[in-house]
Amino acid sequence: MNNRNKEGVMIKHRIYTMSFARVYPEYVNKAERKGRTKAEVDEIICWLTGYSQEELETQLEKQTDCETFLAEAPQMNPARSLIKGVVCGVRVEDIEEPTMRELRYLDKLIDELAKGKAMEKILRKV
Repeated sequence: MNNRNKEGVMIKHRIYTMSFARVYPEYVNKAERKGRTKAEVDEIICWLTGYSQEELETQLEKQTDCETFLAEAPQMNPARSLIKGVVCGVRVEDIEEPTMRELRYLDKLIDELAKGKAMEKILRKV
């Protein structure tokens, strides 16, 4: 998802430099519009990244950009490789760029929440 400018220098996708605190309310709004809760969104984010609730709130307060938010995640959940499907017209399992794949994993989990899927299934519990 990185592109090159006219000089051939790699430029990052704009989502990477966007504050996670700016994206987060969109996740919450999407979930709440479908009768789900902010607590469920937080549970998904913490499950995926390994952040505690307190650490998540600290990252939001610090206005950490999305790329750093994921890079500093305490422990990305190994079960995230079980996340399959299409987000924004792209299969998440086919995304090669690691940061974009992690962002799309999160998008997919929030989509599943908004579609009414049970938390046990969203969090890939057997």
